[in-house]
Amino acid sequence: MNVRKTKRSTSTLAGILLLSLLLAACGSANNDNGADTGAEATATNTATNAPTASDQPTEFKLTDGLGHEVTIPAEPKRIIASYLEDYLVALDVKPVAQWSVTRGTQAYLQEYLADIPAIPFDLPYEAVLSFDPDLIITGMASTVEGGKYEQYSQIAPTFTLGDEVNGDWRQALLKVGEVLGKTEQAKQVLADYETKAAEAKATIQSKAAGQSAAALWLTGNNFFVVSDTQSSGAVLYGELGLEVPATVKEIADASEFSWNSISLEKLAQLDADHIFLINSDGDGAEALKDPVWEGIPAVKNGNIHEFGADTSWLYTGPIANNQMIDHILASIVK
Repeated sequence: MNVRKTKRSTSTLAGILLLSLLLAACGSANNDNGADTGAEATATNTATNAPTASDQPTEFKLTDGLGHEVTIPAEPKRIIASYLEDYLVALDVKPVAQWSVTRGTQAYLQEYLADIPAIPFDLPYEAVLSFDPDLIITGMASTVEGGKYEQYSQIAPTFTLGDEVNGDWRQALLKVGEVLGKTEQAKQVLADYETKAAEAKATIQSKAAGQSAAALWLTGNNFFVVSDTQSSGAVLYGELGLEVPATVKEIADASEFSWNSISLEKLAQLDADHIFLINSDGDGAEALKDPVWEGIPAVKNGNIHEFGADTSWLYTGPIANNQMIDHILASIVK
């Protein structure tokens, strides 16, 4: 997920595993990110019969992030791309099954995917087979370890983005677009996002220049704080230019996770002008009655912006990030 890339790549797997476990235990949707250092994606179109604007679509070959040359079918109709659904939605593609944990799916995507059946996040062979996919796209190398790649490839062509690409949502969007024969659409989605983010940053800097913010996740009566470079932290600080509180920076620098546990002692030191609270515990959460919480400056000043776990704050991607920008603008720019 270099020092940035290396940290991002490592934290992506760890983040997904942590969030999958937390959400399976307590809630309705999951994290944003994960893992093992994987081979860089070198995907290049090697087929001489790759589709052009004037030709009928035809199958073509791409090399995936693990070095496999994959024959991509023309206009696949039954796609499984577990935990990559944000990119599919952005490209106007519906999968045949969608990622899920025990208690739910990516709720923020359900206005687009409400009619799509769920598949377990670890993609059991029998479950994958039951959906009869004609293309399987996976993100991290760990997803296809232990012989899973060979199993999936017997069902349908299987393309793995690889950890470097998977850990950078912009690269992942463009690569998924390439695999689906929607390169130009993916570029346009990205260009539209960059324009929106730049305009939002200018607005925030004109209204709240120098103000700081933190994103906290409350689940199971415990608080987690987002990293300054990943998930919603990348949007708050990298895209929109809000200041990083010292406590957030300290915790992020000591960890490779996207979301990190924060103690009450550290919460008391959280001097942020704004707190974006993702509340998975709902109304009446005991942690929000604690004197430490009530003593945080942003809480005392009424600058708590609360969202449910059904929103996009635990994720990343063009759909998730667009929604977060809307939330941030509505919260800070009065």
